Amino acid sequence: MATTKMPRVMISAAGSGSGKTTITCGILKALLNRGIKVAAFKSGPDYIDPMFHSRVIGAKSRNLDVFMLGKETVKLLAAKNSVQVEVSVFEGAMGFYDGMGKTAEASAYDLARTCDVPVILVVNGKGAALSIAAQLKGFREFRKDSHIVGAILNNVNPMSYAYYKDVIEAESGVKLLGYFPVLQDCNFESRHLGLVTAEEIGNLQAIVDRLAAQAEKSLDLQGILEIAKAAPVLNYNPQKIEPLGKVRLALAQDKAFCFYYQDALDLLTELGAELLPFSPINDPHLPECDGLVLGGGYPELYAQQLADNIGLRLEIKEALAKGLPCFAECGGFMYLLERYAEGDTSYPWVGALPGETHMTARLNRFGYVTLTAQQDNLLCKAGEQINGHEFHYSDSSNNGAGFLAQKASGKGEWYCANVSSTLYAGYPHLHLWGNVNFARSFVQACLAYAGKK
Repeated sequence: MATTKMPRVMISAAGSGSGKTTITCGILKALLNRGIKVAAFKSGPDYIDPMFHSRVIGAKSRNLDVFMLGKETVKLLAAKNSVQVEVSVFEGAMGFYDGMGKTAEASAYDLARTCDVPVILVVNGKGAALSIAAQLKGFREFRKDSHIVGAILNNVNPMSYAYYKDVIEAESGVKLLGYFPVLQDCNFESRHLGLVTAEEIGNLQAIVDRLAAQAEKSLDLQGILEIAKAAPVLNYNPQKIEPLGKVRLALAQDKAFCFYYQDALDLLTELGAELLPFSPINDPHLPECDGLVLGGGYPELYAQQLADNIGLRLEIKEALAKGLPCFAECGGFMYLLERYAEGDTSYPWVGALPGETHMTARLNRFGYVTLTAQQDNLLCKAGEQINGHEFHYSDSSNNGAGFLAQKASGKGEWYCANVSSTLYAGYPHLHLWGNVNFARSFVQACLAYAGKK
């Protein structure tokens, strides 16, 4: 058991759409402007919010998901990624208590109590007054270990905030740490998987600068820092990762393929992998490599560009046919199919797997799952398990049957993923820290491939 004195605070909210991402980005940038070294974390499996954090702080933000990683690994990664920083800022997901099904499991609250993080709740104050106190009091007392110690009011004007501050604090027992007014042109756009990616917002830096200026003006940043510094010592179990050997992994990384867990990539690096980013949209050739990683993203938005890059598509298909180990999830899996269909139009894609993919009007097989291998494969032996999640508005004619996915709620199961001794290609997203042996198996397969060349 190890310990670390890790100043930390969580920005959470009563529900989605309360403004916690914009306020979190404003706080991160304002702290950076003060010369304070920060780390950023996101509760849950969401890929997009950490992209915003990363663009703000200039370093990779990390996901901490209690279900996919388990509580001990969550604490380990929190401690590991907070070395040499002065404060760690966690952002909650959805509403503070919203977890799996009817429970608070894997919620922001679950993360807060796992990592013993003081919580500041963002409350949408538009059209409310004393009712804000009732909401704060209810959230604070709903669980005895809520960790809620402060609040920020969003969408309120300075006069209303000053007028109601004392009564809200007195009635709720929660300290107010400032407010954000309605800020025109500072909202981040949304898409079917949540916010658009940070890369797509051309004026993102200007927006973040404005949010930081507002945070400096109307938030009690010193009070927030004091709350973070008062967090108790974090206990965690260290885990030593030994390198297995040197391999080169081609990593698809562009506007079409951008959904990655940074800690999972770091794990591959610790195991001996050199990551070679390339663009399936723009690059004419696959990097010289011993393995291929195709993450999720929005390939459907770039269907024509992916189809037009014929040379790269053929190289990938040929390489996989020759046994190049490949880990492909969600959008990356879609790209390996023969084609993407959109109405009467069909776009040829890699064709390493038979079948086609298309968009649908609703989420398919959405939620947390436990995956059990039905046969030996690239990542594990038959019967081994890892937790993951599915979140996609697309479907395919060839989802595979290499794993059995069972809903965490217990309501539903299905077969998924095309697998072989050199392939994992399926809709479920995995976090390799959820079962480190899956990462080891992948790297070992890449080493074996390299040895045959």
